[in-house]
Amino acid sequence: MQEQTSIRLSLSLLNTLKEFKEEGDSYEDVIWDFVEPHLELSKEAKKDIEESLKEYKNGNFMTLKEIKKELGF
Repeated sequence: MQEQTSIRLSLSLLNTLKEFKEEGDSYEDVIWDFVEPHLELSKEAKKDIEESLKEYKNGNFMTLKEIKKELGF
């Protein structure tokens, strides 16, 4: 089991967190949902994003409509 601690929150923040809490979620789950997108991307992920942006700017992409047509939807 991981070490645990407690933190102080204002009632306002606690009530806001409650709005995002789904059945079965802990407050830690809710907080992680907000924190994870802000963690540093790996160098590989950053490189992939840069390459994708270059491809997009060069017109090397397909629209959803084109993909659906290709797949027969």
